[in-house]
Amino acid sequence: MKILAFETSCDDTSLALFEEDKLIFMDTMSQIAIHNETCGVVPEVAAREHANNIFTVIKNVLDWANVKLEEIDYLAVTMTPGLLPSLLTGITVAKTISTILNIPLIEINHIEAHIFANYLERKDEEISYPLACLTVSGWHNEVYFMESKWKLEKIWSTQDDSAGEAFDKVAKMMDLWYPGWPIISQMASEFERPVSSEKTLFPRVWLKKQEFDFSFSGLKSAVKREVELRWKLSLEDKREIAFEFQNAVTEVLAYKLINAAKQKNVKTVMLAGWVSANDDLNEKILKMAEKEGFNFISPVKKLYSTDNAAMVWINAYYKIKEL
Repeated sequence: MKILAFETSCDDTSLALFEEDKLIFMDTMSQIAIHNETCGVVPEVAAREHANNIFTVIKNVLDWANVKLEEIDYLAVTMTPGLLPSLLTGITVAKTISTILNIPLIEINHIEAHIFANYLERKDEEISYPLACLTVSGWHNEVYFMESKWKLEKIWSTQDDSAGEAFDKVAKMMDLWYPGWPIISQMASEFERPVSSEKTLFPRVWLKKQEFDFSFSGLKSAVKREVELRWKLSLEDKREIAFEFQNAVTEVLAYKLINAAKQKNVKTVMLAGWVSANDDLNEKILKMAEKEGFNFISPVKKLYSTDNAAMVWINAYYKIKEL
């Protein structure tokens, strides 16, 4: 069984070809260099680049694998959520191939695919249920309660910005490049906080601390005021702001996930989405999970935290097995 998966939900054109449960080849064309010029994704620009790239990526995957489209048994494509112009590129191409060659098409939810990225290079028995999963990326920031692989209940979500968007906006405030969280994380790691210092520059936005809401708009405003107060930022200023901002975000994310796990009486806590590759967030959740006796799961490779076609495939693979 060969499955060709498409992922075009934002600014990465990614395709992966699997045979049974083995990856044959995955190719991803990034648009980061283009969107760095505007410090964020412009939907129309992203859609144009997907249109320019998608047939090249398809050819790369098929040529490397020495497979023809006619040999594909299933297609899988991200349908929603995401940037509509970007999604339409992958959807249109996948549906056209499906119709012309009469290949079944599996429709995939982008957030569910991010959650299923945790199954990549893992055995089923490594993930126990029930569990609480935090999805955190540029466009989504939610906590899910999962009774089983297919039974997901969204407990809560951000009331305004996602953590990933906040990282991007803070990076832009400090004239750093896009995307935000990798450079913020790097600069935070370079800051050496004085041992005697216990000050925190930015508030922890708990809202109702025993519930699962998130809010990052006020934190962004606090960072903006600090940047304006310092006026001309030195490299050390940027490192300090990055460190304090990242702490303010990751402490809240980790606490809310663990609190949800305790209230729902789960065995496992899970992390998904692009910001799941953030080392500081992983370390905080792991420390709290171990203290509470929870098993902690996050994608085995940082690549699988990104928008990638492998996560679309693994979601489709399990769906096909259930048919």
